[in-house]
Amino acid sequence: MLKELYIENLAVIKKATITFNNNLNVFTGETGAGKSILINGINAVLGQRTTKDIVRSGCDKAVVSALFVSITKSTKDKLNDSGITYDNDEIIVSREIFADGGSVARINSRPVTVSILKEIGESLINIHGQHDSQILLKSEKHIEILDSFGEIEIALADYQNCFKMLQETAREINKLTINENEKAYRLSELNDKITEIEALDIDEEEDSLIEDEYLISKNSVKLFEGLNNAYNFLSGNDDFDGSIVITDNAAEQINYIKELMPQLDDIMQRLKAASIEIDDIAAEISHIISKTNISPERFDYISNRREQINKIKRKYGPELSDVLTNYNIFVAEKEHLEDNDNEIEILKVKKAELLNDVTIKAKALSKLREEASEKFINKVTDELTFLDMPNVKLAVSHEKGKLTINGMDNIELLISSNIGEPPKPISKIASGGELSRIMLALKNVLADKDDIPTLIFDEIDTGVSGRAAQKIGIKLSQISKNRQVLCVTHLAQIAVMADTHLYIEKNVVDNSTVTKVNELSFDERKSEIARIMGGTNINETMLKSAEELLLSAKK
Repeated sequence: MLKELYIENLAVIKKATITFNNNLNVFTGETGAGKSILINGINAVLGQRTTKDIVRSGCDKAVVSALFVSITKSTKDKLNDSGITYDNDEIIVSREIFADGGSVARINSRPVTVSILKEIGESLINIHGQHDSQILLKSEKHIEILDSFGEIEIALADYQNCFKMLQETAREINKLTINENEKAYRLSELNDKITEIEALDIDEEEDSLIEDEYLISKNSVKLFEGLNNAYNFLSGNDDFDGSIVITDNAAEQINYIKELMPQLDDIMQRLKAASIEIDDIAAEISHIISKTNISPERFDYISNRREQINKIKRKYGPELSDVLTNYNIFVAEKEHLEDNDNEIEILKVKKAELLNDVTIKAKALSKLREEASEKFINKVTDELTFLDMPNVKLAVSHEKGKLTINGMDNIELLISSNIGEPPKPISKIASGGELSRIMLALKNVLADKDDIPTLIFDEIDTGVSGRAAQKIGIKLSQISKNRQVLCVTHLAQIAVMADTHLYIEKNVVDNSTVTKVNELSFDERKSEIARIMGGTNINETMLKSAEELLLSAKK
């Protein structure tokens, strides 16, 4: 239940604290005084869309906070799901709307997203605005009204899950069912790609190995000449002695004279070591020469292989690993196309089973709606009779058609406004006043189907007056015995039924418009009721009449 509402810098409301009682709270005031701003403020803390234009001119932000007490189990469950703690079954919900755009929402001082605020708000208050009656003019919405009354939502959700599975299965079949010509063309295309890659018999590292050998082969003549000359200089040839022979000869000459100079023995040993090292180097160069001396045939093969690999990389690469990955994809797609006939058959069996399940569930759903329709008609008719519409007869047009997300039923609410006339669509014959009362009747009938503790009616009295308005006031009072009701009205017949009467007054203070909200005493209520009935020129007769209305309402 909404216990208290605090508003600061919201449009024409500079600052206001409003306390509500558990029963019927009525707002009245001059046209344009700011009654709609109050509803906008409540909408803000319920997570509805806001705009920066709602911030009072010259202010940085607007603040709206609401104290809710005796919160229901439904609200507690939503709070627990969001990890929000609460004490004594109370929560404070607040919303800051900034003049430069954006807003911040909090529950018990904890920041929350607007989506969480909206979800929790839906369990706190149900608002019926001036334009909500338009739902009656949209026949596609009527099925939702009946389902809500019949508490069919669980059965509907079960049906919808099954229906969505049926749709998904049908989509899979369509995806797999390719035109045979397209399928044959794609298989031919895949076979060409697979054959092309398989013919090369490649592995992931081959391109780097081929590239290395190609670079060596391409420069083999230059390498061979350099290495061969180095080898000849070391080992010698028919034309000259190499470094090995020369070093050996030098060592031999030193050996002849070392007895004359003993220190020459060290030099001789070094020359012998150098000869051995040079011989070893020559042998290694010879080995490299044997590997480097690539034949023209091998070079041609390496060049061709390199071109084949680069070509395949350009088509299916950029790397050889990508070529092999694509090869596996081509093979998998080919196998899928070749095998999808069998998969389609499996899916067709599944689709038939799902269609059977969906049809059974749709029929069960239709039966539930048929059962709900009669009870719905009786309850709403009783409400309409009380609301001074005894000749209005409500009917439910229930036609069966193709399966849709809502079942096989086409539901439309029909009314007959006069005795002897057949029921017709509401949109064609209902007046504004009738729409308001029909919507009130629906709200009252549906109210028993949820545990939302607070109902708000914003100008439910549109298009009605006299006895009909009195009946609406009585009905709102009856509803408020079990739920808190907030009502914005222009009619005395409704205002007199209030347990708490709140007056919205607009004044100009220091060249600035300010709206205040005050709870009226009994005498103040007399004046306000008289104003509503007769305008600004209030006399004693009007005050007496207002007092009688108030006393009568108390009874």
